[in-house]
Amino acid sequence: MLRAATREAVALTGHLLRYPSGIQPEQITDPGAAPPPATEGEGTGAPPVLLLHGFSDNRSTFVALRRSLLDNGWPHVHCVNHSLLTWDVHEAAELLGEHVDRVRRTTGHDRVDLVGHSLGGLIGRCFVQRLGGDAFVRTLVTLGTPHAGTYAAAALPPHPLARQMVPGSDLLGELAGPTGGGCATRFVNIWSEHDLFVLPAHHARLEHPDLAVTNVRVRGVGHLMLPVDATIAAWIRDELGAQPTLFGAAAERAGERAGPGRPDAAGAA
Repeated sequence: MLRAATREAVALTGHLLRYPSGIQPEQITDPGAAPPPATEGEGTGAPPVLLLHGFSDNRSTFVALRRSLLDNGWPHVHCVNHSLLTWDVHEAAELLGEHVDRVRRTTGHDRVDLVGHSLGGLIGRCFVQRLGGDAFVRTLVTLGTPHAGTYAAAALPPHPLARQMVPGSDLLGELAGPTGGGCATRFVNIWSEHDLFVLPAHHARLEHPDLAVTNVRVRGVGHLMLPVDATIAAWIRDELGAQPTLFGAAAERAGERAGPGRPDAAGAA
Protein backbone atom coordinates (compact mmCIF):
# COMPACT_ATOMS: atom_id res chain seq x y z
CA MET A 1 0.00 0.00 0.00
CA LEU A 2 2.84 2.42 0.82
CA ARG A 3 4.51 1.71 -2.51
CA ALA A 4 1.22 2.30 -4.32
CA ALA A 5 0.73 5.62 -2.52
CA THR A 6 4.28 6.72 -3.37
CA ARG A 7 3.84 5.86 -7.04
CA GLU A 8 0.50 7.66 -7.03
CA ALA A 9 2.12 10.82 -5.67
CA VAL A 10 4.76 10.67 -8.41
CA ALA A 11 2.05 10.16 -11.04
CA LEU A 12 0.10 13.14 -9.70
CA THR A 13 3.16 15.40 -9.86
CA GLY A 14 3.93 14.37 -13.41
CA HIS A 15 0.34 14.76 -14.48
CA LEU A 16 0.05 18.28 -13.05
CA LEU A 17 3.13 19.26 -15.06
CA ARG A 18 1.69 17.76 -18.27
CA TYR A 19 -1.87 18.99 -17.79
CA PRO A 20 -1.52 22.35 -19.64
CA SER A 21 -0.28 20.54 -22.75
CA GLY A 22 -3.56 18.66 -23.05
CA ILE A 23 -6.07 21.48 -22.63
CA GLN A 24 -6.47 22.09 -26.35
CA PRO A 25 -8.41 19.25 -28.02
CA GLU A 26 -6.64 17.10 -30.56
CA GLN A 27 -7.56 17.83 -34.16
CA ILE A 28 -8.55 14.79 -36.22
CA THR A 29 -8.35 15.58 -39.92
CA ASP A 30 -11.32 14.38 -41.95
CA PRO A 31 -10.41 14.05 -45.64
CA GLY A 32 -14.07 13.99 -46.64
CA ALA A 33 -13.73 10.70 -48.51
CA ALA A 34 -12.94 7.35 -47.00
CA PRO A 35 -9.77 5.58 -48.16
CA PRO A 36 -9.93 1.87 -48.98
CA PRO A 37 -10.79 -0.27 -45.93
CA ALA A 38 -7.77 -1.44 -43.98
CA THR A 39 -7.19 -4.98 -42.78
CA GLU A 40 -7.78 -5.19 -39.06
CA GLY A 41 -5.05 -6.75 -36.95
CA GLU A 42 -1.77 -5.85 -35.30
CA GLY A 43 0.79 -3.55 -36.87
CA THR A 44 -0.08 -1.18 -39.70
CA GLY A 45 -3.54 -2.75 -40.06
CA ALA A 46 -4.47 -2.31 -36.38
CA PRO A 47 -7.85 -0.68 -35.78
CA PRO A 48 -7.72 2.94 -34.63
CA VAL A 49 -7.63 3.49 -30.87
CA LEU A 50 -9.47 6.34 -29.15
CA LEU A 51 -8.42 7.27 -25.59
CA LEU A 52 -11.04 8.72 -23.21
CA HIS A 53 -9.91 10.59 -20.10
CA GLY A 54 -11.62 10.92 -16.73
CA PHE A 55 -13.40 13.65 -14.78
CA SER A 56 -11.79 17.13 -14.87
CA ASP A 57 -8.87 15.65 -16.79
CA ASN A 58 -7.68 15.93 -20.40
CA ARG A 59 -5.73 14.01 -23.02
CA SER A 60 -2.40 14.64 -21.25
CA THR A 61 -3.14 11.66 -18.98
CA PHE A 62 -2.50 9.37 -21.97
CA VAL A 63 0.91 10.66 -23.05
CA ALA A 64 2.67 7.43 -21.99
CA LEU A 65 0.01 5.01 -23.25
CA ARG A 66 -0.37 6.80 -26.56
CA ARG A 67 3.40 6.69 -27.11
CA SER A 68 3.47 3.00 -26.15
CA LEU A 69 0.85 2.17 -28.79
CA LEU A 70 2.43 4.33 -31.49
CA ASP A 71 5.88 2.85 -30.85
CA ASN A 72 4.53 -0.68 -31.13
CA GLY A 73 2.79 -0.50 -34.47
CA TRP A 74 -0.55 1.25 -33.92
CA PRO A 75 -0.62 4.03 -36.55
CA HIS A 76 -3.90 5.64 -35.46
CA VAL A 77 -4.14 6.63 -31.79
CA HIS A 78 -6.31 9.61 -30.88
CA CYS A 79 -7.38 11.29 -27.64
CA VAL A 80 -10.88 12.67 -27.10
CA ASN A 81 -11.25 15.63 -24.73
CA HIS A 82 -14.58 16.31 -23.05
CA SER A 83 -15.05 19.73 -21.52
CA LEU A 84 -16.00 20.57 -17.93
CA LEU A 85 -18.96 22.24 -19.62
CA THR A 86 -20.19 18.75 -20.53
CA TRP A 87 -23.05 18.13 -18.12
CA ASP A 88 -24.12 14.60 -18.93
CA VAL A 89 -22.43 11.30 -19.83
CA HIS A 90 -24.97 10.81 -22.63
CA GLU A 91 -23.87 14.12 -24.13
CA ALA A 92 -20.22 13.07 -23.92
CA ALA A 93 -21.11 9.71 -25.51
CA GLU A 94 -22.79 11.48 -28.42
CA LEU A 95 -19.65 13.57 -28.92
CA LEU A 96 -17.61 10.36 -28.80
CA GLY A 97 -19.82 8.97 -31.56
CA GLU A 98 -18.90 11.95 -33.75
CA HIS A 99 -15.20 11.29 -33.13
CA VAL A 100 -15.65 7.60 -33.93
CA ASP A 101 -17.37 8.44 -37.22
CA ARG A 102 -14.62 10.90 -38.13
CA VAL A 103 -11.85 8.42 -37.36
CA ARG A 104 -13.60 5.68 -39.33
CA ARG A 105 -13.88 7.97 -42.34
CA THR A 106 -10.28 9.11 -41.99
CA THR A 107 -8.72 5.65 -41.63
CA GLY A 108 -11.11 3.45 -43.62
CA HIS A 109 -11.63 1.07 -40.70
CA ASP A 110 -15.12 -0.19 -39.98
CA ARG A 111 -14.51 -0.50 -36.24
CA VAL A 112 -12.32 1.12 -33.59
CA ASP A 113 -11.01 0.22 -30.14
CA LEU A 114 -11.62 2.41 -27.08
CA VAL A 115 -9.60 2.82 -23.88
CA GLY A 116 -11.36 4.75 -21.12
CA HIS A 117 -9.88 5.85 -17.80
CA SER A 118 -12.27 6.38 -14.86
CA LEU A 119 -15.26 8.42 -16.11
CA GLY A 120 -14.02 7.81 -19.66
CA GLY A 121 -14.93 4.16 -19.26
CA LEU A 122 -18.54 5.08 -18.41
CA ILE A 123 -18.67 7.34 -21.47
CA GLY A 124 -17.44 4.45 -23.61
CA ARG A 125 -20.02 2.10 -22.07
CA CYS A 126 -22.82 4.59 -22.67
CA PHE A 127 -21.86 4.89 -26.33
CA VAL A 128 -21.59 1.12 -26.77
CA GLN A 129 -24.62 0.05 -24.73
CA ARG A 130 -27.12 2.89 -25.25
CA LEU A 131 -26.25 4.59 -28.53
CA GLY A 132 -25.59 1.59 -30.79
CA GLY A 133 -21.82 2.05 -30.61
CA ASP A 134 -21.20 -1.70 -30.38
CA ALA A 135 -21.59 -1.77 -34.17
CA PHE A 136 -18.44 0.35 -34.43
CA VAL A 137 -16.40 -0.59 -31.32
CA ARG A 138 -14.48 -3.87 -31.37
CA THR A 139 -12.95 -3.71 -27.87
CA LEU A 140 -13.52 -1.35 -24.94
CA VAL A 141 -10.78 -1.34 -22.28
CA THR A 142 -11.72 0.40 -19.04
CA LEU A 143 -9.16 1.49 -16.42
CA GLY A 144 -10.24 2.29 -12.85
CA THR A 145 -13.80 2.95 -13.97
CA PRO A 146 -16.44 3.12 -11.20
CA HIS A 147 -18.83 0.71 -12.91
CA ALA A 148 -20.90 0.36 -9.74
CA GLY A 149 -20.19 3.93 -8.65
CA THR A 150 -17.82 5.47 -6.13
CA TYR A 151 -18.62 7.25 -2.88
CA ALA A 152 -15.58 9.45 -3.50
CA ALA A 153 -17.60 11.21 -6.23
CA ALA A 154 -19.84 12.67 -3.52
CA ALA A 155 -16.82 14.63 -2.27
CA LEU A 156 -16.06 16.11 -5.70
CA PRO A 157 -17.21 19.63 -6.66
CA PRO A 158 -20.99 19.72 -7.31
CA HIS A 159 -21.07 18.82 -10.97
CA PRO A 160 -23.61 16.67 -12.84
CA LEU A 161 -20.89 14.32 -14.12
CA ALA A 162 -19.69 13.71 -10.57
CA ARG A 163 -23.23 12.95 -9.41
CA GLN A 164 -23.57 10.39 -12.19
CA MET A 165 -20.67 8.42 -10.65
CA VAL A 166 -22.29 8.17 -7.20
CA PRO A 167 -23.64 4.65 -6.46
CA GLY A 168 -27.32 4.36 -7.29
CA SER A 169 -27.35 7.15 -9.89
CA ASP A 170 -29.78 6.97 -12.80
CA LEU A 171 -26.88 6.56 -15.23
CA LEU A 172 -25.41 3.56 -13.41
CA GLY A 173 -28.85 1.98 -13.16
CA GLU A 174 -29.34 2.47 -16.88
CA LEU A 175 -25.98 0.87 -17.73
CA ALA A 176 -26.69 -2.05 -15.40
CA GLY A 177 -29.97 -2.77 -17.19
CA PRO A 178 -30.51 -5.12 -20.15
CA THR A 179 -28.73 -4.13 -23.36
CA GLY A 180 -31.78 -4.91 -25.48
CA GLY A 181 -29.94 -7.51 -27.55
CA GLY A 182 -26.53 -9.00 -28.12
CA CYS A 183 -23.66 -6.55 -27.60
CA ALA A 184 -20.95 -7.00 -30.22
CA THR A 185 -18.24 -5.20 -28.22
CA ARG A 186 -15.71 -7.11 -26.11
CA PHE A 187 -14.90 -5.58 -22.69
CA VAL A 188 -11.57 -5.73 -20.84
CA ASN A 189 -11.83 -4.13 -17.41
CA ILE A 190 -8.67 -3.39 -15.40
CA TRP A 191 -9.29 -2.48 -11.76
CA SER A 192 -6.99 -2.03 -8.78
CA GLU A 193 -7.30 -3.09 -5.17
CA HIS A 194 -5.31 0.06 -4.32
CA ASP A 195 -7.50 2.53 -6.21
CA LEU A 196 -8.27 5.32 -3.74
CA PHE A 197 -10.80 7.02 -6.01
CA VAL A 198 -13.13 4.08 -6.56
CA LEU A 199 -14.61 3.45 -3.11
CA PRO A 200 -15.08 0.65 -2.38
CA ALA A 201 -12.46 -0.67 -4.80
CA HIS A 202 -14.52 -3.67 -5.93
CA HIS A 203 -17.06 -1.24 -7.42
CA ALA A 204 -14.60 -0.99 -10.30
CA ARG A 205 -15.38 -4.58 -11.31
CA LEU A 206 -17.65 -4.88 -14.34
CA GLU A 207 -20.32 -7.53 -14.03
CA HIS A 208 -23.18 -7.59 -16.54
CA PRO A 209 -24.98 -10.67 -17.88
CA ASP A 210 -25.28 -9.26 -21.40
CA LEU A 211 -21.65 -8.22 -21.84
CA ALA A 212 -18.55 -10.26 -22.71
CA VAL A 213 -16.20 -9.07 -19.97
CA THR A 214 -12.75 -10.03 -18.72
CA ASN A 215 -11.94 -8.41 -15.36
CA VAL A 216 -8.24 -7.93 -14.61
CA ARG A 217 -7.44 -7.29 -10.93
CA VAL A 218 -4.19 -5.46 -10.14
CA ARG A 219 -2.34 -4.50 -6.97
CA GLY A 220 0.22 -1.84 -6.18
CA VAL A 221 -1.21 0.56 -8.78
CA GLY A 222 -3.25 3.63 -7.85
CA HIS A 223 -5.95 5.41 -9.84
CA LEU A 224 -3.64 7.88 -11.58
CA MET A 225 -1.00 5.23 -12.29
CA LEU A 226 -3.35 3.00 -14.27
CA PRO A 227 -2.94 4.92 -17.58
CA VAL A 228 0.84 5.32 -17.19
CA ASP A 229 2.02 1.97 -15.79
CA ALA A 230 4.26 0.23 -18.35
CA THR A 231 3.08 -3.28 -17.48
CA ILE A 232 -0.56 -2.33 -17.88
CA ALA A 233 0.27 -0.65 -21.21
CA ALA A 234 1.79 -3.94 -22.37
CA TRP A 235 -1.37 -5.82 -21.39
CA ILE A 236 -3.51 -3.31 -23.26
CA ARG A 237 -1.37 -3.82 -26.37
CA ASP A 238 -1.72 -7.57 -25.89
CA GLU A 239 -5.52 -7.33 -25.74
CA LEU A 240 -5.89 -4.89 -28.63
CA GLY A 241 -3.49 -6.96 -30.72
CA ALA A 242 -5.66 -10.05 -30.08
CA GLN A 243 -2.65 -11.94 -28.79
CA PRO A 244 -2.89 -14.91 -26.35
CA THR A 245 -3.35 -13.75 -22.76
CA LEU A 246 -0.46 -13.70 -20.31
CA PHE A 247 -2.32 -15.59 -17.63
CA GLY A 248 -3.45 -18.93 -19.05
CA ALA A 249 -6.70 -20.56 -20.07
CA ALA A 250 -7.87 -21.41 -16.55
CA ALA A 251 -7.70 -17.80 -15.38
CA GLU A 252 -9.40 -16.62 -18.58
CA ARG A 253 -12.30 -19.02 -18.11
CA ALA A 254 -12.75 -17.69 -14.58
CA GLY A 255 -13.17 -14.16 -15.98
CA GLU A 256 -10.65 -12.79 -13.46
CA ARG A 257 -6.96 -12.33 -14.05
CA ALA A 258 -4.04 -11.42 -11.84
CA GLY A 259 -2.18 -8.15 -12.12
CA PRO A 260 0.84 -6.23 -10.80
CA GLY A 261 1.85 -7.01 -7.25
CA ARG A 262 0.64 -10.61 -7.36
CA PRO A 263 3.24 -13.39 -7.24
CA ASP A 264 1.99 -15.00 -10.44
CA ALA A 265 2.02 -11.82 -12.51
CA ALA A 266 4.65 -10.23 -14.68
CA GLY A 267 6.20 -7.21 -12.98
CA ALA A 268 5.24 -8.41 -9.51
CA ALA A 269 6.52 -6.38 -6.62
